[in-house]
Amino acid sequence: MNDGSSAVAASPPPAQPAGVLDVRSVTVRFGGLTALDEVSLTAAPRQVTGIIGPNGAGKTTLLNVLCGFVRPDSGEVSLGGSRLTGLPTHRLASLGIARTLQGVGLFRGLTVLENVMAGATCHARAGFWPGLLGITRSDRDERALRERSLAALDRVGAAELAGRMPDQLPYGMRKRAALARALVAEPKVLLLDEPASGLSEAELPELGELITRLAAAASVVVVEHRMDLMMSVCEAIAVLDFGRLIAHGTPDQVQADPAVTAAYLGTNGENGPDGETGLNVETAPDGHPSPDAEGGETPGD
Repeated sequence: MNDGSSAVAASPPPAQPAGVLDVRSVTVRFGGLTALDEVSLTAAPRQVTGIIGPNGAGKTTLLNVLCGFVRPDSGEVSLGGSRLTGLPTHRLASLGIARTLQGVGLFRGLTVLENVMAGATCHARAGFWPGLLGITRSDRDERALRERSLAALDRVGAAELAGRMPDQLPYGMRKRAALARALVAEPKVLLLDEPASGLSEAELPELGELITRLAAAASVVVVEHRMDLMMSVCEAIAVLDFGRLIAHGTPDQVQADPAVTAAYLGTNGENGPDGETGLNVETAPDGHPSPDAEGGETPGD
């Protein structure tokens, strides 16, 4: 019976478009340290989203939340509207979340191809580790796994390294192999933690082109200290400072934001000569990030 009330049922919230990574009010505490404080942002599919900030700002902690290494004290993470918060890392990997680390993390006793095959365990019925333990895998699965791993190496320009051992390669090539290992699972979201760390100045343009190509098939989220690289490859940038999100926009918007300049320079946002904002990280003469710029990994970094 109609009681005359004009109230109508509330409409459900709109669903997130497929592939959108959504972070809502995420807070992480380590004892008395608040590493992330009510951080909210989105990362669109087929786009490079950067996360920048001074050392200790919470950048790596945010990546750790996204891949399941760290469970937030509050807040939620979702992908295409499906809740990810609290899922174990292997489940997140099967849903399409892949991550590289600040270091390389390759197994020294395995070839480059075998290292890449290790990243495809959730996509082959027998898996890589059972193969190492002597548990047989069908020839079809074995061929498919090898082909996908070789294709991943080819995507990063390292197919010719398949039979080499990691210790035989220069650092930049080892980083490519580690990236291929993340790509072999064909992720929907690719998380890159300081991909330029340890690379020379001459290697950065090629890295930037590679990151841009990878975004054609996935949402790429990058944490990096090299501001020249970030401003050239990212379509959106989120800026953290002491665990709080202080800016989120295009590279031009972020560079012009006084709060961002103040966070990096400890000033009131005054620009340097020629209007520069001071967001370019200093490099040593060989092109590597200087020790002061690079910093160490801390719980809040």
